[in-house]
Amino acid sequence: MLNTPNANRTHIGIFGKMNSGKSSLLNAITNQNISIVSNFKGTTTDSVLKSMELIPYGPVLFIDTAGLNDSGEVGNLRVKKALDELKRVNFALFIMDGKDIDDSFYKEQLLNYKKYNIPHLLIINKKDLLSEEEIKYLANKYPEALIVSSNNSEDILNLKEHLINKLTIEESEPSLLGGLLPYNSLIVLVVPIDSEAPKGRLILPQVQILRDALDNGIQSIVVRDTELEEVLNKFKNIDLIITDSQAFKKVNEIVADRYPLTSFSILFARQKGDLKTFIEGIKAINNLKDGDYILISESCSHNTSHEDIGRVKIPNLLKKYTLKQINFEYSMGKDFPDDLNKYALIIHCGSCMLNKKIMMNRIAEVKKNNVPITNYGVTLAYLTGILEKSTKIFN
Repeated sequence: MLNTPNANRTHIGIFGKMNSGKSSLLNAITNQNISIVSNFKGTTTDSVLKSMELIPYGPVLFIDTAGLNDSGEVGNLRVKKALDELKRVNFALFIMDGKDIDDSFYKEQLLNYKKYNIPHLLIINKKDLLSEEEIKYLANKYPEALIVSSNNSEDILNLKEHLINKLTIEESEPSLLGGLLPYNSLIVLVVPIDSEAPKGRLILPQVQILRDALDNGIQSIVVRDTELEEVLNKFKNIDLIITDSQAFKKVNEIVADRYPLTSFSILFARQKGDLKTFIEGIKAINNLKDGDYILISESCSHNTSHEDIGRVKIPNLLKKYTLKQINFEYSMGKDFPDDLNKYALIIHCGSCMLNKKIMMNRIAEVKKNNVPITNYGVTLAYLTGILEKSTKIFN
């Protein structure tokens, strides 16, 4: 862990006003005198970095920043530099002095965390200077906060435990679009409306992509494939087009080479699974023989129709592409076969209903049995002849 490069560590920023006790808390968390501590405001000027192993979570990098209420020409530069750290941290600790509660200042900082999609933990410091009445009041006002004293070992241990829990939850589900597109990008979501589309609502993958775009400050346009050409003529600064996999062929013909193109399913393959493994697994299609079995694995149960992607469209396209007599079996929800050796290929859905841990465990089990695995989006892109194009944005 000590040799883990900083770039591979979870970056945790420590923010707050001057003299809120940021440096004292860092020293207490790391059990070292990393940051200079004094009663004078503005002691921390440049950001102070400290790497450590946060057991049992793993390697992290703490970044102690200058006070966000500094003033003057130099002070403003320090504040700007502290706020610049928001662009690289994965998680923020906002420290508030229990004797200097500034709710408007805290709400102002929440806007920054929202802008950069940074989860945070509010810590009210200097508990040892507060009366019981003050502690009770603050606990009611900020129920999500931890009220601690940097001089109390039990408080620091509790803080570490809360931080580990928060980091573990955040890491379990990485962003669908974060890290792929910058803030203020523009995407177009192509949502065909057919018999598979539920009346009056969008399906879960589409909703999750929209929410992720909002979380990351990415602008979204939602359109049917029938109106896509008109949208492309109106907007010329599109960064990515995301389509339902079953409309890949039609959407690709409309988009041509004007903009990057991928699918909801491929984005979920990147988030929940292992896109590289899925792309490697697609090669098994060319080795299929008469009588081979393919498992179609779906993470949810739903009514099927003549347009069902997993039970109708993919099987029909595979038979047409390979000209082989292939047998298809299906698993749904939490069900996943124990005996995988009979399958020549496993094609998994986008797994929007599964968490990453479950999906990665399935991939590990498949690999242990030397069975190739891919997913809906990768399969449809390959059979449509645009796999390289639809995954180019991830390279």
